[in-house]
Amino acid sequence: MLLDIRRPIETELNDYLALFGEVMSHGEPEIDQALSYIKGRKGKMMRPIMVLLMAKEMGGVSKRSIIAAVSLEMLHTASLIHDDVVDESHERRGQASVNRIYDNRIAVLLGDFILSRLLLTATRTGDLRIVEKVSQLGGTLSEGEIYQLSNISRQEVTEAEYFRIIRHKTAALFSVCAEIGAISAGASDEMVEKARLFGEYTGICFQIRDDIFDYFNDEGNIGKPTENDLLEGKFTLPAIYALNHFADEHVNNLIVKVKNRTANLDEIGEIVDFTKKNGGIEYAQRKMHEYYDKAVTLLQDFHNEDVKTALELYVRYTIERDK
Repeated sequence: MLLDIRRPIETELNDYLALFGEVMSHGEPEIDQALSYIKGRKGKMMRPIMVLLMAKEMGGVSKRSIIAAVSLEMLHTASLIHDDVVDESHERRGQASVNRIYDNRIAVLLGDFILSRLLLTATRTGDLRIVEKVSQLGGTLSEGEIYQLSNISRQEVTEAEYFRIIRHKTAALFSVCAEIGAISAGASDEMVEKARLFGEYTGICFQIRDDIFDYFNDEGNIGKPTENDLLEGKFTLPAIYALNHFADEHVNNLIVKVKNRTANLDEIGEIVDFTKKNGGIEYAQRKMHEYYDKAVTLLQDFHNEDVKTALELYVRYTIERDK
């Protein structure tokens, strides 16, 4: 499916990779070594693919589109490095996180370096609107992280707060990628807004799918969960639904312990079992498919059939992927 998603922009994606490698280099061995490690963890490139596909639909991929895609991926990279420091995480995408390899001080400074470099890169688009969108997104992502940390300390667990957080994190990143892709191609304001909404709905699907993974075992089956979110005091959509509809006094006491990060593994396991028995995963899947339907509906006004098919596959991939 990923190959089919990338097919309409294969040439442009190669241009993106070349520029990303160029701007993520420094010249000093100490810094280049760390940047090389970061570049080696490029993942599936879902965000730059979004930029390029949207630009292709809206009039064509230009040099400005490529530069914008690189800038946004650099912002995503810097935010992940900083998030790992904040969350005290030691693994990212199945590999050691930057802070584990180089310690927190170096990780923070590398993130800051990339943030500075990405803003310089964004100015090469020659489009103040794009520079503003990239700069604003950096603040939005930070706001989302603050909201999430603040939410851990609150005793109430609400679906509204969950969506507020993901709209400032994952959904914001996808929506700006789609929006800037459209802007870089000179799309009308109406089509820019449709692109933005498509990205937002796709990002919400992506995050809900990620949250469902926390209830899967290493073989990809629902079974013994990884429980990462609960260990960090975070309640995501599956648990939020079950807890708000079926919790009793004992479960409410467990919520307090999870929020305080004093719950042991057995107690976290109780929350997981409670969530699964009371339809939490099924509810999250229904909500995810609602946003999938919203995203696909927006594609009705798109005209490039190859790109339209790729974008349909793109949003379908977000809800069907197994990792």
